[in-house]
Amino acid sequence: EVKLVESGGGSVQAGGSLRLSCEFSGFTLDDYAIGWFRQAPGKERVGVSCMRTSHGTTYYRDSVKGRFTIDRDGGKNTVYLQMNNMKLEDTGVYYCAADPWLWADKLCLTKNYRSLEVWGQGALVTVSS
Repeated sequence: EVKLVESGGGSVQAGGSLRLSCEFSGFTLDDYAIGWFRQAPGKERVGVSCMRTSHGTTYYRDSVKGRFTIDRDGGKNTVYLQMNNMKLEDTGVYYCAADPWLWADKLCLTKNYRSLEVWGQGALVTVSS
């Protein structure tokens, strides 16, 4: 069974840091693009950062460039999103998603996110002033 499980959400003050984890199982990461999406209250779900390890490619949404880093732990089946210098607008539910047919940028930029092969359950991140 292909599965993603997020952890690490929580509350943080503006300017602070959080790290999200996405534990994957049932597939080999080299065969998939994987990434993080955010859904803010009342807004659409958008791609924040995605990667495709087999291609050595990563994608970052403009608003998070220089602040967020997507990475994997080679020894564990885990992908991370390190979030630094967080802003109020980073608030939302963060979902991990993966799909075998897309490149990193196409995964993050997809408008048809419901068609992606696998999603995690989401992790709430709240940034306060």
